[in-house]
Amino acid sequence: MSIIKTGKVPRVRRSPEAARENILAAAERLLVAQGPQALKLADVAAEAGIANASVLHHFGSIDEVQTALMERMVADLVARILAVSEVGAEPSPAGAQTLFDAFEAPGVARLAAWLEMTGEAKRMTMVRGAVQKVVARLSERTLMTPAEAEDLIMASVVLAMGVGLFGRALSTLMGKPAGHTRDLAMALLVKHVAHPSSWRGGD
Repeated sequence: MSIIKTGKVPRVRRSPEAARENILAAAERLLVAQGPQALKLADVAAEAGIANASVLHHFGSIDEVQTALMERMVADLVARILAVSEVGAEPSPAGAQTLFDAFEAPGVARLAAWLEMTGEAKRMTMVRGAVQKVVARLSERTLMTPAEAEDLIMASVVLAMGVGLFGRALSTLMGKPAGHTRDLAMALLVKHVAHPSSWRGGD
């Protein structure tokens, strides 16, 4: 008995959860590689290796894919921010490095910019809760007041986001080593930890 080869690639049968994860992973790869403009129905379907109709079946529209991707990436960012408070018992360069690593992870800074540009920054409210948890842990473990701890984390997030989004390009533009902007931001944070009142106009 002979076996007839049709040349067709067998269909991969996935559970609904696995199918959604495959689509979101494909969308995230496109976001990281090409930016938000690449998150179109045909492009996401092609990257996921499925038909356009399959994307619509699992999400209803490309807008829903984008929404689900935002929520997934924000949740991951929240986990990364919370990890900062597990690094040590007090503010340290290691804790700041963890936060900078989070924002330099593929797509995270682009996600934040994307949310702002599309008017979806409200989805970052989950980040507020994570920051508040880190602030509480810092104020419990150190002599920092809650207000000082909050200022430190807010400054750290803003600096880390800027470095993640534009730091490498700015260093290159100015003829500096790739990590120069990150080093500058880290130096500012170290100074702030040593003299918390210095950013508030204190002595």
